Amino acid sequence: MKSAHLITLAIALILALSCAASTPTPTPVPGKVVSAKRIVQIDPSSLIPESFMVSPDSRRVAYAARVDSKWFVVLDGKKGKQYDGIGAGTLTFSPDSQRLAYVAGTGNKQFVVVDGKKGKQYDAIGLGTLIFSPDSQRLAYAAQVSDKWLVVVDGGEEKQYDGIGAGSFVFSPDSQRLAYVAGTGNKQFVVVDGKEGRQYDDIGLRTLIFSPDSQRLAYAAQVGDKWLVVVDGKEEKQCDGIGAGSFVFSPDSQRLAYLAVVSDKWLVVVDGEEGKQYDDIWAGTLTFSPDSQRVAYIGREGDKEVVVVDGEEERQYDGEGAKALTFSPDNQRLAYTARVNSKEVVVVDGQEEKQYDDIGIGTLTFSPDSQRLAYLARVDNKWFAVVDREEGKQYYVIGADTLTFSPDSQHLAYLAVVGDKWVVVVDREEGEQYDEIFARWGGGIIFDSPDSLHYLALRGNSVYLVEEKVR
Repeated sequence: MKSAHLITLAIALILALSCAASTPTPTPVPGKVVSAKRIVQIDPSSLIPESFMVSPDSRRVAYAARVDSKWFVVLDGKKGKQYDGIGAGTLTFSPDSQRLAYVAGTGNKQFVVVDGKKGKQYDAIGLGTLIFSPDSQRLAYAAQVSDKWLVVVDGGEEKQYDGIGAGSFVFSPDSQRLAYVAGTGNKQFVVVDGKEGRQYDDIGLRTLIFSPDSQRLAYAAQVGDKWLVVVDGKEEKQCDGIGAGSFVFSPDSQRLAYLAVVSDKWLVVVDGEEGKQYDDIWAGTLTFSPDSQRVAYIGREGDKEVVVVDGEEERQYDGEGAKALTFSPDNQRLAYTARVNSKEVVVVDGQEEKQYDDIGIGTLTFSPDSQRLAYLARVDNKWFAVVDREEGKQYYVIGADTLTFSPDSQHLAYLAVVGDKWVVVVDREEGEQYDEIFARWGGGIIFDSPDSLHYLALRGNSVYLVEEKVR
């Protein structure tokens, strides 16, 4: 194959590691109603720590373990069937948290185990290809047969190819369609619902994307030394490069935006129309408003950065301070970070808030009602949450991706470290301390109602389902 990223790699079988800890019993926190139910007792002599996975609903745990020469998966404390090996990093929960799939091996063959049932054996299973559909009903992955690769979807095999694009698998939001990149000889193409698209010299990594309504598909393709975007099977204007992972469909599926390179300059293309060229455009800042009417991003020109909204430039700031940008759920508010006099500041509705040494990347969080804004800030070596311009308690460590508002927007929860322990902080009140809280491991802090939440936590060798009543 021409491009190294297209050659699907076989999954290596992981080696055993170990850890040790004790098992005390949790005690309730004064002033809160706390239920801590132990759901798993871990055997540290067999646990493979890097395999530990938490379900999306933060109620289930799974991990790989080894005893002597045999490997098995433990789901919610129950041991599965033993195999010669378990695929590193392959444990995958379905979006609804009810199903678990992983790659296992016996002898020189590999196969997928889903819902505890062993699938067909193959020479190898493609690394990073195991994926559930959004509705959790379908499962797809790439498998090797001799020197060829094919896609297995819902247990059925599709056509064989020289290679399958690792990481290219994508189900449509309605779960009815599957697309991936395949290759034959020195050409690559997109396969949608089993049908091959036009062949190109290369297909861009992390560009394959369905629209929210599942009706449209877009990706980047290379022709000679040029790149172009294919939308609904139609080619757009060629350019010198396309930003990997930059594709964004509007929420109503009618509009598409992406980053392009023209003569070493970056620009945004929206609905096929090119915007102003910049020296750089911050990856991940290109976004549509929830109503699909507005589009914004952050560009750099020389040593200055500028926020661009609907093609119009707002105030310029010092370089490398603008790292995040987000619209409020009601479309009316816009927040982003900027650098002023070697400090960082959050700008909300065009107004600058207090300056800090640092603002946490990706922590800008609007409440569901759009009235409140929270983010993490740092002064010296201490971090704290800023909510409605008010600073919370300082900590050495706060979980960057854990800021969570309650459904009614009245409460804010996040993770922090106290000493060498983790706690959930709700409205500035610290909960019970644990060795680990798995909001950073694939789960999260989940509000079950406006005044109750739950999460998974580790103390010693025991995993607890912790439920808190917010007062």
